[in-house]
Amino acid sequence: MSALFTPLKIKDVTLKNRVGMAPMCQYSAIDGVMNDWHRTHLGARAIGGAALIICEATAVTADGRISPRCTGLWNDRQMEAVAPINAFVESMGAVPGIQIGHAGRKGSAHVPWNGGAHIASDEKDGWETYGPTDQAFDPDGTRLWKTPNAMSVGDIHAMTANFVASAKRALEAGYKMLELHAAHGYLQHSFLTPLVNTRDDTYGGDLRSRARFLLETAEAVRAVWPENLPLATRLSVHDWIEGGHGIEENIQIAKWLKQAGVDVIDCSGGGATPAARASIGERTSDQVGLAGKLRAATGLKTMAVGYITDPKQANTLIENGTCDVTLLGRQMLRDPFWAVHAAQALGIDPKPHMPVQNHVVSS
Repeated sequence: MSALFTPLKIKDVTLKNRVGMAPMCQYSAIDGVMNDWHRTHLGARAIGGAALIICEATAVTADGRISPRCTGLWNDRQMEAVAPINAFVESMGAVPGIQIGHAGRKGSAHVPWNGGAHIASDEKDGWETYGPTDQAFDPDGTRLWKTPNAMSVGDIHAMTANFVASAKRALEAGYKMLELHAAHGYLQHSFLTPLVNTRDDTYGGDLRSRARFLLETAEAVRAVWPENLPLATRLSVHDWIEGGHGIEENIQIAKWLKQAGVDVIDCSGGGATPAARASIGERTSDQVGLAGKLRAATGLKTMAVGYITDPKQANTLIENGTCDVTLLGRQMLRDPFWAVHAAQALGIDPKPHMPVQNHVVSS
């Protein structure tokens, strides 16, 4: 048995292999509600053999969406729409997971095919955005990015409560793994990184203070998310730009998250500023190795993501202890059956999970 196709138990959840689908925005929801597109997108990868299916960044409030077409989990209608999708994913032998978050100052953007996901929506489709300060994502291009509202301490506490409410809905909707989004320059990451957070109160200043919002949110979510189910956090484990965080700062943040009840770190990178956003493409493959450094330093399980495309490459990452789960994004879009094909390439019987068909025979 190859390392990539050994089961992994995290709390009471068992992954049948170490292949997961990374959360990827689909820009296809209406009022935050998932639909047939999401059922097909998520279900196909579950049928295709991936052990973990992580739903795209899902907003905890309406103003937390990246674009008007992003998914949400701030009301019961959204929860009820996704429950049958999760049931199907699980019936195919996969574990349904979800990434919840808030877009912060990078919210209220156009969908990619309508001007670009990094251009702010007009007033008709847009909404107010929020951040640790009132500095726009691109201060030299404020015409393209809204000026965010600097969050008060009361706003921060209310946002933590929104994360808790969405976590409760995620549980009721049937998710078995919950991930907090604290990467790519969105709200939680914008508080973490000194590239953005210049506050002088208890939510700014040194590393511990900048991490306060995320740690309080993790603790509050852990209090309502069952102890027997895994809680993950996605971090940008390197900002890839001078003045930002490197791996050492993120190792410390991960240690604090572990104390707050987090079980897994999803290791991504970049995105805090326009220059750091560009580094997501330039340095993506480097973040995979950093997952191993964080894993060794913290004892936490890690998920690696970034240009993982080849079965032997993915197998080596598990075999040498770089990570516990390999997450595939674009490669999984290209090939929903990547896990089955990877098993075949490694000389393993993929044993795809076959549905029970209900045949009706007429006399």
